Amino acid sequence: MAYLALYRKYRPLTFDDVKGQEVVVSALKNEVKTGRVGHAYMLCGSRGIGKTTLAKILARAVNCEHPVDGNPCNECAACKQINAGSSMNVVEIDAASNNRVDDVRELIDGVRYSPTNAKYKVYIIDEVHMLSPGAFNALLKTLEEPPSYVIFILATTDVQKVPVTILSRCQRYDLKRIPVPVIVERLKEIGERENIKAEEKALSYIARAADGGMRDAVSIFDKCSSFISEGDVLTYDKTLEILGNVDVSVFSGMFESLRARKINECIKVLDEISDSGASIVQFITDFTWYLRNMLLVQLSENPADAPVDMTSENIALLKQQADEIGNKTLMRYIEVLSGLKNELRNSTDKRVIIELALIKLIEPTSESTDAAVLQRLEQLESELNQQERVLNGMNVDAILSKVNQAVSSGAVVQGNEADAAQRKEALENKKKELLDAMPEDIKEIASRWNEVCSLIKDDMSRTTFSDREKVGVSYSDNEIRLLFYRHMDYTQFYAPYFEFQKTIEEAIEKLIGKHVKVTGVDRSGEGKAKEIDIRSILPENVLNLPIVEVNK
Repeated sequence: MAYLALYRKYRPLTFDDVKGQEVVVSALKNEVKTGRVGHAYMLCGSRGIGKTTLAKILARAVNCEHPVDGNPCNECAACKQINAGSSMNVVEIDAASNNRVDDVRELIDGVRYSPTNAKYKVYIIDEVHMLSPGAFNALLKTLEEPPSYVIFILATTDVQKVPVTILSRCQRYDLKRIPVPVIVERLKEIGERENIKAEEKALSYIARAADGGMRDAVSIFDKCSSFISEGDVLTYDKTLEILGNVDVSVFSGMFESLRARKINECIKVLDEISDSGASIVQFITDFTWYLRNMLLVQLSENPADAPVDMTSENIALLKQQADEIGNKTLMRYIEVLSGLKNELRNSTDKRVIIELALIKLIEPTSESTDAAVLQRLEQLESELNQQERVLNGMNVDAILSKVNQAVSSGAVVQGNEADAAQRKEALENKKKELLDAMPEDIKEIASRWNEVCSLIKDDMSRTTFSDREKVGVSYSDNEIRLLFYRHMDYTQFYAPYFEFQKTIEEAIEKLIGKHVKVTGVDRSGEGKAKEIDIRSILPENVLNLPIVEVNK
């Protein structure tokens, strides 16, 4: 006998075998037991959660000669014929391929004939939302007042597309996605019967990958079990390898690279995923969910109560990483990655699209959206807070005072007096360096921009960069930003053969004797807008914090 797929072999035969749909099962069983069976049912829900299975069980239950507590016996002639697919009293139609008016009229013609050797004639229409408007209209009258011996069972994964006139004539039952623990228990049962050993972690991952569908979970389990030899154990790592997915540690590494703004590390992660044979598109989808879970953990008062389907160890990792990033930045990460779905669907070079998205996340200055501005603000606040913590932990005056006390009290031996003096002098020099390293230099450059332009030798460049109708000037804590209102100027600024960026940086160096980074921002198409300095909304005492370099 040919091999039978596990999802077909272990398809539920009674209401009691259906897992995760207790509410719907209870209602249908009670209707069968009390004889209050409706003339039309609408079963709604995502794929693989039991719609067609329940429809077939109901068809057997209403025609069963010896029902047991509302369940079909599966032993009588009627049940055996229906299970074998040879019964003339149960007609199953796929509306996706039989959606014309003529198909429905043919169905209606068969309604006139009474069932043979059975109580009811049952019509199961799967994916009913695929019927054409004309087909729905043809079905409407028969669905409203069918013969007493006819039952319609309609199933759909997209109930929004079903006309209200059809819905109002049916008893509607919404099936829910099956919880992960329920799927895991079912997979354990199947594994025991088939002598397939698997780790608990592997089964949990399969259940999560099925997205609430029992049929998908059993199919994935069947696929994974075929890769192991008899007697071997299906491990978590083997499951990841078979499905082409990656571990949580890879998502964690990608997040750390994004937060540290290391684009090379991000590209390296993509290379490793591609080399392993996994899909980078699926990786981005899974990584978006990882960030979503991180956001929920961040916003929850108790991380353990966050609505995320992860182990306690992974939740602790999410909490640790969530504490290192602002929720506005995290929401922008999710927003940008979620928006890739449509672009990737129609793109022939998905790798480039993904890399550009990662660059957007790392360099929010390349965008002028509200989310990008909020991310830049959070980054600036984080940097200022870090500098403040460094200063608080490095009180130069206190260190000098302790050195003086140690020398004067004789606590330092005479042989080390020279070393102490050198340390004192080094600290004093460090203090001077701290005072010199103020962000006021950046402000000075912005205010003296005309002087910077006058130092540019090339006439065309000098004219372009001094024209405020073409190029605006802004600044942050460590760089000058040029706002180009014409895309051509922005393109030329980064063109290697023009060397405009290098020219301006050299002019600034001549003016103040220090090197300052100059970046360009494309504002073409927006019109000239007033640039809001991010420092204007920060406290003055925070602005004046010096930049500290700590010797390690």
